[in-house]
Parts: sequence; C-alpha cells; structure tokens
Amino acid sequence: MQIAIVGSGPAGFYSLQSLLSKDPPGLRVDLFERLPAPFGLLRYGVAPDHPKIKSVTAVFERLARDPRVRLFGGVEFGRDLTIDDLAHHYDHAVICTGAESDRRLNIPGEDLRRSHSATEFVAWYNGHPDFADRVFDLDQERALVVGVGNVAADVARILCRTTEDLARTDIADHALEALSRSRVREVVVVGRRGPVQAAFSNPEMEELLALAGVEVVVDPNDLVLDARDLAAAAADRSVARRIELLQGAARRTPGAGLKRLTLRFLTSPVEIYDDGHGGVGAVRLVRNELVVGDDGTVRARATDRAETLDVGLVFRSVGYRGVPLPGVPFDDREGRVPNDAGRVLDRATGAPIPGLYVSGWIKRGPQGVIGTNKPDAAETIAQLVADHAAGIDFGPRDRDPDAVVRLLTGRGVRPVTRDDWDRLDALEVERGRANGRPRVKLVRREEFARALAT
Repeated sequence: MQIAIVGSGPAGFYSLQSLLSKDPPGLRVDLFERLPAPFGLLRYGVAPDHPKIKSVTAVFERLARDPRVRLFGGVEFGRDLTIDDLAHHYDHAVICTGAESDRRLNIPGEDLRRSHSATEFVAWYNGHPDFADRVFDLDQERALVVGVGNVAADVARILCRTTEDLARTDIADHALEALSRSRVREVVVVGRRGPVQAAFSNPEMEELLALAGVEVVVDPNDLVLDARDLAAAAADRSVARRIELLQGAARRTPGAGLKRLTLRFLTSPVEIYDDGHGGVGAVRLVRNELVVGDDGTVRARATDRAETLDVGLVFRSVGYRGVPLPGVPFDDREGRVPNDAGRVLDRATGAPIPGLYVSGWIKRGPQGVIGTNKPDAAETIAQLVADHAAGIDFGPRDRDPDAVVRLLTGRGVRPVTRDDWDRLDALEVERGRANGRPRVKLVRREEFARALAT
C-alpha cells in the first residue's frame, strides 16, 4: 500500500498515525508539505505563549522517523506535484491542507489600510514564510478585534502581552521587535452574540482575564441572562464557568493597568470609516439582540442602537475557510472538499472518487481543536483501508519509490527531507538556547536554503 499525504499539519500527522497503527503489509507513506518546515497549524497557528499545546510535535516527530515514512517539504501541490502525479505513483492520496483563508465581514471599509484578518497576524507573529514581510502599523493606540473565539483571544493576548513575556517564547524575531515598539494601549474585543454563545474556551478566557498589567473591562449589562441563557448554563458546566469568569471580571474595581482589554458582547461592526488617508479611523458598531431561528439556532439581529468607536487598527477573526486545490473537487459555499466520511466526492455525480480522501479542516470545516483531528483522521483512514481491501484505488502505473524523487528533481524541486528537518530543528533550538528561548525560528525560505547549504 503506497500512500501520499498532502499536508503535514495535525490532520496529516494524525492520518499518518492511524495508517501506521494499522500496519498493512508493504505500507509506504510519503508526506508532502508546501512549506520548508512541517507541523502546519502547530508551528504557524498555535500562539507562541502556548508551548504545552505544541508539545504534541514530539509525537509527530517520532512518526516522521518511522522507516515506512518519507518527508518531502517545500513541495507545493498543484505546482510541483499534481493530482495526476499522485494517481500515477500511489494507491491512495489523503488531502490534509487545512483551512488557509479567512472569512470576511463583508462591510464597507473592510479593505482599508490597517484592517487585517487575524489569519495574517497570527501567521506573521508565528514566522510563516508567506507572511513574514507583512507590515502591521502598531502605532495606533486602540485596536478592535472582531470575534470571540480562541483565535481572537490569541490576537488580543499577544497585543496585550509585555515584551518580557513574549521574549521567552518562540515568537518570530521580526514580530517580537515590532511588538516591543507597539503603541497599542487598548484592545476592544467584540462578539455579535452573547457570552453564552461565545466560542472562547474556558482556559483561553481565564488566561485572557489574568494578564499581568492589563485592566480588563466587562460591561455587567452584557451579562444579563434571560431564561434561555440560564437553561444553557444549567445544562453545560463549561458555559456556567464562562459566565462565572466574566461576572468576576465585571465586578472588578477599575485599576491602573499599563493596557486595557475591553470585552463586549451583542455588538457587531457595520462599517469601518476612513481616517481621510486611506486607513482605519473609526468603526460604527451596532447593538444586537438575540432571536431564535426556525432551525432552533440563536442568532444576532441588529437593533437601532449604534455608536462610533475611534480605532486605528482592526483584526477580523470570524472564521477560517478552505481554499480550492487544483484537480480536487471543492464546495465554494462550504469552503471545503465535498466528502462522505473522508471519501472525496465527484461534484457532478456525487460518487466517491477512487483513491482520493480528505481529512481535517479541509474535510469538515474549521471546527474543533488540535485533538479533534485524531478521530477525524481515523474515520478517513478506515474508509481508505476498506477501499484498498476491496481493490478500490487510483490504479497506479509506476510504483517505484524513487520515481517521485526523480519527478521532483526534474522539475527543479529540492525537497526538505526528514534528515534535513532534523538539522533545521536542531539549529533553531540551538539559536533559542543562546537567547533563553525554546527556539529562534527560521522564517524566510532563503534562510532555510542557506541553513541546508552549510
């Protein structure tokens, strides 16, 4: 069984783990990654001040060293390697490319200067090669973060952290330097629905509310609960705990923090105003009320109460979405690959495409945490193994393991191998040790290339 996995983030590695655990005879797995470094969201999405979450990379590193596995970093699917190439050389392929884009607010002024997606900012401070040269104007005194999920919490927390705190993490050097000069003194986080519906996890909420030197402001009026809210809190301990945390913050006596973090609920931006020079100058916010839709979901509905808030910087964090991949069916409305339990479906016929599978956010949408990818991957791999036993596959024509290497070399691609990554990893850790940090990341592709050339 010869398998290609496209994408080396959590979904890719959990798919690999599931395959290896089943140990089918003659298994060989090639793991392809567009970037020079593996681990996807763990390296480029998890906040630098959350090292415990990144500890799962130790498990992934062990998987990558299995003799049945090869790593090919710096190989872009659709350019260096096509779906036809995979069908030519492998029995099956599993697409695990995640959700690389972001959802938009679709309001006037969204494309003004200093209006950004959280996706860009997170990738920038984590040292993603595609975002290393982005510029964020941190000379503004007030920033608005739109969204109340964990990514929004990460953005707000990084903006509020002290330089001393950040300097102990693996945050990218260019981001550490820029944030050390930041003039942002207030971060306002807004969510369109109420605190009961907020997507913050409780650990994220606790960490946000406990930031040293930060005055946290929560309006008690945002925490007034109706019968429906009380029932939700009674039925779900995590919701009750979230309300408890927010109520505690609302009761605090205002202090003199170096920075201020304001959390607001039932509030949506409806327009971003130009400062007269093409940049963000203010945001019009509308107050919402909650209504229950015909499907039973709680939705936000705008009222006639509105205000204008002076801000110089906006980050939208209202969700991720997948991007189309050459030769792979894609549902643009859903922002993911159409599939049935991991089997990729033909858009025209609705039938599974033999040999082609999907796992992770590109399969189910941007839902869940890192660990959610494990059962998701197991579901997909179960379909793959069953299909292989039934003789359903790509029907590969060239099964020579070295053929893919020759193919890439012929296209001018010098992949980053497992041994290469071991060298790069050791170099980053060594650079970090010299600075009292877990690692100092290589960021730009030319840095990776120079390190491998020495």
